[in-house]
Amino acid sequence: MKSMLALTGSLALLGAAPVQAQNVENLPAEEETVFDGDWFSIGVGAVYSASYDGSDDYVFSPIPIVQGKIGGVRINPRAGGVALDFVNDQSEGAKISGGIAARLNRNRATQIEDTVVLSYGELDTAFEVGPSVGISFPGVMNRFDSLSFNVDTLWDVAGAHDGIVVRPTATYFTPLSRGMAISLSAGGSYVDDDYARYYYSVPAGGALPQFQAEGGWDSVGVNLLAGIDLNGNLADGGLALVVLGGYSRMLGDAKQTPFTSIRGDADQWMGALGIGYTF
Repeated sequence: MKSMLALTGSLALLGAAPVQAQNVENLPAEEETVFDGDWFSIGVGAVYSASYDGSDDYVFSPIPIVQGKIGGVRINPRAGGVALDFVNDQSEGAKISGGIAARLNRNRATQIEDTVVLSYGELDTAFEVGPSVGISFPGVMNRFDSLSFNVDTLWDVAGAHDGIVVRPTATYFTPLSRGMAISLSAGGSYVDDDYARYYYSVPAGGALPQFQAEGGWDSVGVNLLAGIDLNGNLADGGLALVVLGGYSRMLGDAKQTPFTSIRGDADQWMGALGIGYTF
């Protein structure tokens, strides 16, 4: 199950639906579980998603699955990256998380299917790093569910867009049985002027109308994930499958840019399938 959650975070187009490690550690179990001490999940998946933010062409991409807890540091997935939680809150009630998140942003850096958009060139890959804080409330509607809120504030340190992106996310997680669990997440992305101009501005002299983008809300969306442990017990690790579907809507200048409004679509869909192993 843990692996399924890792995949969730890795895939979410909203900036990830960050599924907290505590969700899995609180799964129903009468005996010792793989999550009682240090644990780690690795795996691989494939995501079918828009070729760039705002595109109406879709492509397949491979993704890694990485999540765990080592020496009190929790490793949580993010879309295109990872977050480290150094707080290690062991309290019985609400749990605080805090640390650092990092991700690669390859928007319009690869797999551009639209020849008109490609004529404007491929962009550089951004490496975004910054603080991540959150809080998780267990036992919302049953003993083993949780409601989590998280905010990542990331700066590009690779000299691509040189901007800032803020990604708030809310996630509800619950087991449906000993061998299956789901999570529903909603979130968005708020970007500054540097980010918006880099990805959404259109220079004069090309096939599309000139457009000068400004910052603001970039997108909002929802994701639904279902995970199935292959031996019917989420709490003992081993192999698990995950299926993920998501929808997001481009907003503001991310919607108005000709890259979206003329060559693409503000409605963005995503699906993913993965397998992971927890030990």
